[in-house]
Amino acid sequence: MDAVTVGRTALIVGATRGLGLALTEEFLSRSWGVVATGRSSSLAHLRALQGTHNFALEIATADINDRDDIARLRRNLGTRKFELLFISAGATSDPDETIGEVKTAEFVRVMVTNALSPMRVIEELQDLVFPDGIIGAMSSALGSITDNEYGSWEVYRASKAALNTLMRSFAARQAPSDRTFIVMAPGWVRTETGGPDADLSVAESAHGIADTIIGQAGKPGVSFLDYRGRRVRW
Repeated sequence: MDAVTVGRTALIVGATRGLGLALTEEFLSRSWGVVATGRSSSLAHLRALQGTHNFALEIATADINDRDDIARLRRNLGTRKFELLFISAGATSDPDETIGEVKTAEFVRVMVTNALSPMRVIEELQDLVFPDGIIGAMSSALGSITDNEYGSWEVYRASKAALNTLMRSFAARQAPSDRTFIVMAPGWVRTETGGPDADLSVAESAHGIADTIIGQAGKPGVSFLDYRGRRVRW
């Protein structure tokens, strides 16, 4: 891949729809260069966006659940360096399904997509991030164990709590480090997961997430933050 001729650059994994796509557009609007990834069957929106940001947006195919895909992405990126690596890909589940009801295959699907695969991607691509750069992943306020007072979304909650603790473990292994590590709670957003009655549009959430990420630059350590930059209890 050829380097983009812009300043700061982000690698956004899982950018074909929803918040991943909106984040790509948000960073492009701030004059960042973006390498955005998605499965080969789901690139239509990214290609349309590339038509208006051709100089700054590159598209790469990668399924986060396919380790060969991620290894190929790493090889193709070569010696590139990024200020930001952010994993936005994820999966939802039935909010009313209890842990006693969920089928094993469904539990595995959600846990792999929301916790195992994002962290495997981070492990594989971490050396592409500048030593003082930012590594982040899309979590959820539902991943807070402390704030879980109402139940529901049991499998999804568990997957995001797993992501959070895996990110904390990863950051601990890197210490001491000048890097910033973030798990992000995007708010209640009108996406496939959030539904039509949610508080925030995708664009509103993406704008806040970008503000928060940029505001954390130069602040080493690991944080669980929401789209307004507020700390979320682990």
